[in-house]
Amino acid sequence: MSISVVRLGSPRGRNEGLRVGTVRRPPRGVKKADIAKRDFYDVWLPVVSPSPALIARLKKSPDDATWKRFERGYRAEMKKPEAAHVIELLAALSHDTNLAVGCYCENESRCHRSILKKLLGEHGAEINE
Repeated sequence: MSISVVRLGSPRGRNEGLRVGTVRRPPRGVKKADIAKRDFYDVWLPVVSPSPALIARLKKSPDDATWKRFERGYRAEMKKPEAAHVIELLAALSHDTNLAVGCYCENESRCHRSILKKLLGEHGAEINE
């Protein structure tokens, strides 16, 4: 069993399992009843998404230095108890079931999901590479 890190809205992988949206907002223009049908997510879990302030700073200046500050800020946010407990839960679940976590960003290397993937691994999750 393992966790896959995916782009929300992309076709589901074989044996992907439950898809968890780790985004601040639901997809725009998509009816609530169609979110899972359109391969966005089955469960919305915004507690492990970056704060709007972090996202705004990154969008304003998307250079390497800003990305490093974003990563530090996101990691700090994920140390807060409510987020840390969810990360621990997802990591533990990965040993018993397949699931996927994701975001809308096209480029995973400049998306919080790349950092979330590292955090899950640091908490002992089985990661599907």
